[in-house]
Amino acid sequence: MTIKAGDRLPDTTLVKASENGPDKVSAQEYFKGKKVALFCVPGAFTPTCSAKHLPGYVEKAGALKERGIDEIACTAVNDAFVMDAWAKSSGAEGTVTMLADGNGDLARALGLEMDGSAFGLGKRAQRYSMLVNDGVVEQIHVEAPGEFKVSSAEYMLDQL
Repeated sequence: MTIKAGDRLPDTTLVKASENGPDKVSAQEYFKGKKVALFCVPGAFTPTCSAKHLPGYVEKAGALKERGIDEIACTAVNDAFVMDAWAKSSGAEGTVTMLADGNGDLARALGLEMDGSAFGLGKRAQRYSMLVNDGVVEQIHVEAPGEFKVSSAEYMLDQL
């Protein structure tokens, strides 16, 4: 079953890079008490993700925060080291929190897993964005395969 507006996020474990190495993060704890613009990409360093998706959220971070967003987070089925390197190389460090879903646990629990094996990607997460308020999904926008419209930072701003 795919998660929908009004549902609480499942309590999976994500991983965030820190000075001391990978830190496990409980989704329940991470989203508790704040409004988060969460977006998911099929893979760090992939073309649309690197050229449009992540840069859009970096560019629109100030506007999102002016509209009540406490934090902006990105997740992907990549490890914390890759997510950290992507944040550093893209200028997202300190603006977008990178939450690695290395085993795809969150993607599966949300019902948003996809099979990218035809492209050598294996099991990944679909491209989406959601507005999460205190752990509850207020909005969810899942892209059609190959699309990049409803998960963009611009679209998120229009929905706030």
